[in-house]
Amino acid sequence: MKRGRPTTPLVLSEQQQQTLLGWTRRRKSAQALALRAHIVLACASGKDNTQVAGLLHCSRPTVGKWRARFLRAGVEGLLDEARPGAPRKIGDEQVEQVIVKTLETQPRGATQWSTRSMAAASGLSQTAVSRIWRAFALQPHRSESFQLSRDPLFIDKVRDIVGLYLNPPDRALVLCVDEKSQIQALNRRQPLLPMRPGQAERRSHDYVRHGTTSLFAALDVKTGKVIGQCHRRHRAQEFRHFLQKLDGTVPAQLQVHLILDNYGTHKTPAIQRWLASHPRFHMHFTPTSASWLNLVERWFALLTEKRIRRGSFVSTRALEAAIAEFLEMHNQEPKPFVWTKTADEILETLAHFCKRTSNSAH
Repeated sequence: MKRGRPTTPLVLSEQQQQTLLGWTRRRKSAQALALRAHIVLACASGKDNTQVAGLLHCSRPTVGKWRARFLRAGVEGLLDEARPGAPRKIGDEQVEQVIVKTLETQPRGATQWSTRSMAAASGLSQTAVSRIWRAFALQPHRSESFQLSRDPLFIDKVRDIVGLYLNPPDRALVLCVDEKSQIQALNRRQPLLPMRPGQAERRSHDYVRHGTTSLFAALDVKTGKVIGQCHRRHRAQEFRHFLQKLDGTVPAQLQVHLILDNYGTHKTPAIQRWLASHPRFHMHFTPTSASWLNLVERWFALLTEKRIRRGSFVSTRALEAAIAEFLEMHNQEPKPFVWTKTADEILETLAHFCKRTSNSAH
């Protein structure tokens, strides 16, 4: 014989049952909400609170709480209620004052605001200023540089190069070509202190220079493979030697489209004569001050980050050997850089940026 207060029968409508079943099956439901839905469904099947608690491994008071909440408010009663909190101490006017000061003024004796200087100027705490800046994504301590191209053929060149990326011609190879010149073979004066738990690798700030080398590289846009060649000097004749290497590497039946910058060694009479005798090579020049259009620059950044910046080289030959090793490892598992923006999207973004800079009060 059952003892205690009799429980109120719990009956679900079809819509309520479907909603609760959806909460129990949906992967993104919170665990607490899914448990509440299971409790109500079990109660609706005729089980009492003790049986439901044993079935779902929870306490009887928990089952009684959510049974009562559902009987009182339905499905909405299973949702978390808004919790009371402390009232706001900073009004909208104070927030606006901080934002306007940050965007339109400079502190006396400095070029940008800090949380301390803004707190002193606004009368708020440093923590409050920091929260306001985070809420509106303001970072006065950061600054980025930019360079707008003044090339009169900028639009035509952008459309030409982006067209090669997004719609390369048939029976042709598109190569991004550039030189990473004056790579220094630097050797630290003292041995490196290796990384240990809780301590980063350390190195002396002074070094010995052992000469420089220049890397000529061509990135295959489709496959991501790179053809590279190091030279001690950076002249038109070294560039011609590199073109000859490309001519011997690329199958003879393919046309070759080279994307490269406007450096003087790419346009000398000797190079023009070589191109005239090799008609399958086609040159596509990026606009001035627009090296971001050349994908090989992104590969140069990988080379610098992974092999050169933290390297220590006792000679130029050791530096060139390290670059050759990086080239070999990269070409074993190459990954192409995928260009996604169309020429129209790029030009629209730049137009919007130009309007912002022209309307700036600075």
